Amino acid sequence: MRFCLLKLIIATHEKYHDFFANSAFAIIKKMQQGELTESIIYEKIARFAKGEENKATLRRLAAEEKGHYQIWQKYTGIEMKPEMGKVLKYTFLARTLGFTFAVKLMEKGEEGAQSEYALLAEEAPESMMIRHQGEEHEQALLGMLDEERLQYVGSMVLGLNDALVELTGSLAGFAFALQNTKLIALSGLIIGISATFSMASSEFLAARSEGRSDALKSCTYTGIAYLLTVVALIAPYLIFPNAQYMLALVCMLAIVILIIAGFTYYTSVAQDQPFKSRFWEMAIISVGVAVMSFFVGIAAKKFLGVDI
Repeated sequence: MRFCLLKLIIATHEKYHDFFANSAFAIIKKMQQGELTESIIYEKIARFAKGEENKATLRRLAAEEKGHYQIWQKYTGIEMKPEMGKVLKYTFLARTLGFTFAVKLMEKGEEGAQSEYALLAEEAPESMMIRHQGEEHEQALLGMLDEERLQYVGSMVLGLNDALVELTGSLAGFAFALQNTKLIALSGLIIGISATFSMASSEFLAARSEGRSDALKSCTYTGIAYLLTVVALIAPYLIFPNAQYMLALVCMLAIVILIIAGFTYYTSVAQDQPFKSRFWEMAIISVGVAVMSFFVGIAAKKFLGVDI
């Protein structure tokens, strides 16, 4: 009886050992392919990134990831191919939204894998070295990236924030006062374009008064952010029929929330800033102003006795 029990314990132990060994091998294979994929992504982004320092940093990251791939290859003995879907995705993001955003988003996606390195400590001692390098060295290198568009995030936030608050309030106020989508769109367009020039010129003068040499570029970023916001918010009033001004208002508020969420997510990733607090702050201010302005429109129409 004791002999049979001992055999069962040994067999169970061997089963668990085989299970963990197979699990470790599967994790190593996944890590190996991930390191190769990231190496290819860094190499591709380095080809079109602006600035020699940025190119050098990205190539160092690519070499680092290739070195990790080669370490894992010693354990698997397998030549692997990169995940081309992931390569195409992050290369596209780097071209459209900037290489800093794409690289940092990719690294954020790998944060969940950090716990897996601890599971490999016994099977692959180098795993802890790779984890340590991934957490510290790569973050230090990412901090060295210097992209022009991120230098003007403050200018873009200024234009975006002002347009969201001012135009959201104006369009919501016009919704009940005018009760016609085309009239609302016309009024909003006049206000929006005028405010775009006003905001851009104010940013230019502010930058010049600070003695900055990039005043023109700064005001350009502010103006473009403002104008794009104006176009996005007026679009529903141009699409819906004249009588459906309330539906256009609801769509406009939905667009406001989407713009805030998208831009806040972009800056939170690219600049390592908190997402939730910044999102709720901007959303509450913009929607709050819209609600107050809507009631101002009702009051103005009632007390002035205007009937359009």
